Amino acid sequence: MKVLFTTALTILVSAAFAFAQPLTESKAFGGKTISVQYSSPKVRGRVGKLFGKDGTIGQDSTYPVWRAGANSATAFHTDADLVIAGLAVPKGDYTLYVDLTDPDNWQLAVNKQTGQWGLTYDKSRDLGRVKMTMSKPPSLVEALKYTIDDLGGNKAKLTLSWENHAASVPITVK
Repeated sequence: MKVLFTTALTILVSAAFAFAQPLTESKAFGGKTISVQYSSPKVRGRVGKLFGKDGTIGQDSTYPVWRAGANSATAFHTDADLVIAGLAVPKGDYTLYVDLTDPDNWQLAVNKQTGQWGLTYDKSRDLGRVKMTMSKPPSLVEALKYTIDDLGGNKAKLTLSWENHAASVPITVK
């Protein structure tokens, strides 16, 4: 019985990992790189059932703070000092979370703790939080994705898109 339970658990965990592909979004600005490493879950027919306290994300132990991806926490690296929506972010490694308390006004949390599983969150380690600009993508975004758009000069925009949500923050490279 124990062997059967262990085998079933292994299969379930393996299947869960298969649904979230590990990805990296990276851009260089004047020889300095900004990158986001994350696992990309898919909507898989759950439109309208992901967000909110009764949604899939609402079942996470850290809710209303979300790992902004799947599996391991979303990693953020910068070779340059940045300003993200008014928040000074020194070069280095961080973890990104999103506070979903207000479904129409998300906040990006830049956290100094790194390397943790996505359901490990310590608010006291936040470097800071910034308001994200919300929009609706032109069509359903099946697989969660991050994009870093080069706006010219030392300006960029980081956008998180999934399902019927897109949330972005401006970035200035110092």
